[in-house]
Amino acid sequence: MALTCALGSSVLLMAACGTDATHSSVAEAAPTSPTAMSPTATSPASPTPASPTVSLNEDQAHRRDLITKTHVSWEKAAATAVKEVPGGKLVDLDLKTASGGATASPGTASPGTPSPGTGSPSPSPSAGAPEWEAKVAAADGTVHRVDIDAVSGNVSRSRTEPNQDADDKREVADRLQKATQTSAQAVKTATDKTKGTVTGISLDEHDHRLVWSVDVVTTDNWNKTTFDVDAANGKIVREHVDRD
Repeated sequence: MALTCALGSSVLLMAACGTDATHSSVAEAAPTSPTAMSPTATSPASPTPASPTVSLNEDQAHRRDLITKTHVSWEKAAATAVKEVPGGKLVDLDLKTASGGATASPGTASPGTPSPGTGSPSPSPSAGAPEWEAKVAAADGTVHRVDIDAVSGNVSRSRTEPNQDADDKREVADRLQKATQTSAQAVKTATDKTKGTVTGISLDEHDHRLVWSVDVVTTDNWNKTTFDVDAANGKIVREHVDRD
């Protein structure tokens, strides 16, 4: 009986040892982490850094809003204005915000282009809309103001500028005669130097020199650069950046 008990104890001891060894092997083979998902799947997506917001001052924001609403280029506006004055030449053009209101007052040279099918003058752009204000001189130097809707291209007003005396007309006629460079040539000179949108052009004198002043707005920062282009030889004589 003692021998039998000893043999039984040996068998039980061996069985227990075998079981412990099996458990140890399984524990070593098992992964230490709770799951086997890839780092890509378990890690949250990295946040994409936000693009920096360009801060615009009041004038820059105004230029941006005005230009983005404008559908009529300076070339089309100038051509439309010149057609209103037989034999006329452009002396000034400016993109501005319309104040709204009526068309030309009675007694002026032309009340504006009739709206299609109505026979009535085209309405003025609503307040805040973009508008081209052009000044065109006749051969004798008489200046006419022509307002053009910068969205539709219609003329909302065309009239002779008031209070022009003989000396005023003679001065304008003399400037046009001396200006061998056209407004289009001056614009090309300016935009070859700085790419952008033309918002103004005028024939004037600065420092006893006849120049075309051309305003060009760059749409990356909405700054305005004014180029003074010699109206006789086409060279840039002054360049000023308005960052305000």
